[in-house]
Amino acid sequence: MNASTRATERALPATLATMVGALGRLFLELLETARALYRVFVLTLYYSLRGESNRPAFFRQMYEIGNRSLGFLAIVMGFIGMILVYQGGLQTQRVVPDLSLLGATFLQLLVRDLAASICALMLATRVGAGIAAEIGSMVVTEQVDALRMCATDPIDYLIRPRFLACLSMFAALVVIAAAVAFLAGMWTAHAFFAINPRTFANVSMVSIGDLTIGLTKCLAYGAAIPVISGYCGLTAFGGSEGVGAATTRAVVNSSLAVIVLNFVISGAGYLIFG
Repeated sequence: MNASTRATERALPATLATMVGALGRLFLELLETARALYRVFVLTLYYSLRGESNRPAFFRQMYEIGNRSLGFLAIVMGFIGMILVYQGGLQTQRVVPDLSLLGATFLQLLVRDLAASICALMLATRVGAGIAAEIGSMVVTEQVDALRMCATDPIDYLIRPRFLACLSMFAALVVIAAAVAFLAGMWTAHAFFAINPRTFANVSMVSIGDLTIGLTKCLAYGAAIPVISGYCGLTAFGGSEGVGAATTRAVVNSSLAVIVLNFVISGAGYLIFG
C-alpha cells in the first residue's frame, strides 16, 4: 500500500465527520427556524383574538392583498384554465372519444386543489414578497426598534393586520379566480372540442369533501403566507442587501410551505373523505 492510498484512507473519516457536522448544523438551524416561526404564529393568533383592533391598517391591507391581487390572479387562472382543458381534452380523446365529463372533472380539480394552491403560489410571489420587503425595510431603518421602544410588539402592529386581511381575502380571491378559470375552460372546450357549455357546467362530481378540502387549504395558505413572510421580514439585516435576501427567503419559504401543506391536507382529505 503506497503513501497516497494511506493518506486517502486517513482523509475519509475526516471528510465524513465534516459532512455529519454540516448536516447537524443544518438540522439545528431548521429546528430553530421552526421554533421561531411557531412563536410568531402563536403570538399572531393571540393578538388576533386579544389585541386591540386596528381597523385602518386592516382595511388597508385588505385592499393591498385582495383588490390589487385580483387582476393578476384572474389573468393567471384564466390562462391556466384554458391550458388544462385543452391539454386534458387532447389526452382524453386518445383513450375515449366521449368528453362529456371533462367539465365535471376539471371543476372537481379546481375546487379540491388547483384553485387554492395556484392562487397561494401566486400570492406568495406578490403578497409574500411585499410583506417581507416592507417589514424588512422597517427593520434595517430601525423603525421596528422604535416600535419596541414605544412598548409595541412588531408582531401585533405589523403582522397581525396582514394576517387577518389575508385570511379574510384569500377565500374570496380563490372563488373569483376559480370562476374565471372555469369560464375560460368552458370557452376552450366549446371552441376546440365543440362541447356544449351546459354539458361542461357539470357539478355532479363535486362533493362536500371536495369543498371541505378546498376551504381548509384556503385557511391554511391564508395563514401561512403572511406569518412566514412577516417572520422573514423581521429577521432581515444588513441594509438593502439584507432586505433583498429576506424577500427571497419569504417567496421560497412561503412557496415551500404551500406545497407541504397541500400534501398534508390532501393526504388527510383522502383518508377522511376517500
